[in-house]
Amino acid sequence: MSSSSASPPRPQFSDSLSAVTSIVIADDHAVMRSGLRMLLDAADGLDVVGEAGDVEETVRKLKAYKPDVLVLDLHMPGGPSLEAIPSMLEASPATRIVVLTMQDSAAYVREALRAGALGYVTKEAADDELVEAINLAAADQSYLQPKLGARLATEPEEPGRPGDLSEREVEVLRLIALGHTNSDIAEQLFLSVRTVESHRAHIQQKLRLTKRAELVKYALEHGIVQA
Repeated sequence: MSSSSASPPRPQFSDSLSAVTSIVIADDHAVMRSGLRMLLDAADGLDVVGEAGDVEETVRKLKAYKPDVLVLDLHMPGGPSLEAIPSMLEASPATRIVVLTMQDSAAYVREALRAGALGYVTKEAADDELVEAINLAAADQSYLQPKLGARLATEPEEPGRPGDLSEREVEVLRLIALGHTNSDIAEQLFLSVRTVESHRAHIQQKLRLTKRAELVKYALEHGIVQA
């Protein structure tokens, strides 16, 4: 499902000298980046100019290449990608962001769009829908995978979460409070251990708590786990 924004496409895309859309791919899996590069370079009018494997490198590549579109995975080393979207847009204000992720929950879609992403596609649909999402984003138009649009329409938005934690951070905090190790949490949530460690660090920073006992107490007091 695609929807047009009120603003017209940027002038440079109508210029024959600027017909090619430049792209940076940000994903922490080299095999995934390689496959995406092959897919996108084979499409008419698309050119992958750079790749990044973590949040910090993504910001550097955006500053260096100023691409038309960034294809962004939500879970990379260096901190949650969602929270880094504002700094990415600051690094390259003209770049449009298309999220490509395994996460298909309505909450993630809402957070990504609010943060500034123009497109949202799950990796299972990359072959069919990513090129369309990129082309629309390059023209300042949004794209939302149809099944995700239906989910947004049918799933009500959750009330504010405690401590301004993201949905994923609440999940991680709940498992920490239940006594799971970082490895256990990574396995249950299908994340890397590094990503879990990053979420844990952000939870501690937001809540200003450092000890596990303090996190357990907080989770109990806020109904994240039951005594």
